[in-house]
Amino acid sequence: MNSKTLLLLAFISGPLIPQVFSAEGQLSSFQGEAKFAIEGIYGKGRQPNVVVAMDGTVLATFVSGEALLVRRSEDGGKTWGAPIILGKYKHIFSGGGVTVDETSGGIFVFAEKYRWPANPPPPTVYQSGDHGRTWQVQETVIHPTKSGHRLTMHMAEHGITLRRGKHKGRLLRPARFYGKTGDRRENFPKMYNIAIYSDDGGKTWFPSSPFPVMGTGEGCVAELSDGRIYYDSRRHWDPPGSKYDRSMRWHAWSDDGGVTWKEPAISKVLPDGARGSIGGGSGCMAGLVRLPVKDRDILLYSSCDSQGGDRKDVSVWASFDGAKTWPVKRRVYKGP
Repeated sequence: MNSKTLLLLAFISGPLIPQVFSAEGQLSSFQGEAKFAIEGIYGKGRQPNVVVAMDGTVLATFVSGEALLVRRSEDGGKTWGAPIILGKYKHIFSGGGVTVDETSGGIFVFAEKYRWPANPPPPTVYQSGDHGRTWQVQETVIHPTKSGHRLTMHMAEHGITLRRGKHKGRLLRPARFYGKTGDRRENFPKMYNIAIYSDDGGKTWFPSSPFPVMGTGEGCVAELSDGRIYYDSRRHWDPPGSKYDRSMRWHAWSDDGGVTWKEPAISKVLPDGARGSIGGGSGCMAGLVRLPVKDRDILLYSSCDSQGGDRKDVSVWASFDGAKTWPVKRRVYKGP
């Protein structure tokens, strides 16, 4: 997403962050007097990602020029520390996927030397063990698929730690395959979304099965209270003669900890961003998060909602039943 300013969009109700972070709490933490704030914390650049460390520190990553940056806030976004440079080199790219390990407290940021449209080399993984104060490069293995496809981390929402079932503690984040020659239109029918997962604290990652719809990319994942995982995806290509509304998002489900995906379907509510951008179904990268409320499946989805090609009318949709319905929508930012 191109942006002159990283906008931190926050729905705030009650205390921003408790002194001791708990993975899941009560609904009352999100109830009370409604407040909304927008604050620019970076200048010109793109590729933002926002996560919360295990001590409650908010971390916002961003690429500005040839530098991958992170800023920290220890008071829920009221004030921010100076930018920390994680990496600086030509063609640096960090299109999301920041992952917090809720078991160890470690944080992982993935960066690639991406010279579009060619496939990038394997990513550099920056790791922090002190809630984002200091960082170091971690030696990391990301295995290819059974077909030998080497995956890219380019443009994805943040990763998650699974909290339930026999895979509790597993790290899971979206990834993708562009095609053997990269992000080129002739590869659109061959590209697909996927996920990678780690059971050793982020040192080694394995690929899931592909997202069960071709032409997809730029995904988001969320674990529900019953342990199922919801995968929401952008789609760049549709088979000729498709009768559905190509401007809407796709989703699929996993009940085995993100190893396989099934039941693909197209949303009747959630748009795929700017509907006239690039082509049907190729609107914009989106955001997805499940509120950390015990035994409740409240999801927030965010993306552009413009009818034309401009990436504007940034909106948030809310689901209170684990993505079955999305009854609430609010526009939070009008401009491109």
